[in-house]
Amino acid sequence: MILDTNVISEFAAPVPSSAVVDWFSSVPEDGLYVPAIVKAEILLGIELLPEGWRRSTLESFVANFLLPYEQGRILPFEDADAPYYARVVSARKAKGRPVSVLDAQISAIAVRRGLPIATRNVRDFEGCGVTLINPWDPAP
Repeated sequence: MILDTNVISEFAAPVPSSAVVDWFSSVPEDGLYVPAIVKAEILLGIELLPEGWRRSTLESFVANFLLPYEQGRILPFEDADAPYYARVVSARKAKGRPVSVLDAQISAIAVRRGLPIATRNVRDFEGCGVTLINPWDPAP
């Protein structure tokens, strides 16, 4: 399963959602992946912060959170993902729902590998051909 930026960011909140914490605890860790694109989004958010306590704290949090993923569970956008990206973008355009480049790349990574995406922003990925899981929603 692919973790979207908002899932990882939730753990940096002063009081993370108990639904997300419970969901995360119930998922086998070795089945979780982080796209390099998501890592870049998180690092950019930190980079844009002024120097200080908050930035330092978030840098430490991200380094510690991502550490287990650094050994083969950070997924790059590869040449083989390109056709999936093209299909995702064209399918969304055909429905009159453009998709951001980053979300289309994340979707392509997920579709090619047959992985669902865990995200709060379900709308951003609807119609991209991926299974979506919203950890903020209680299981039916």
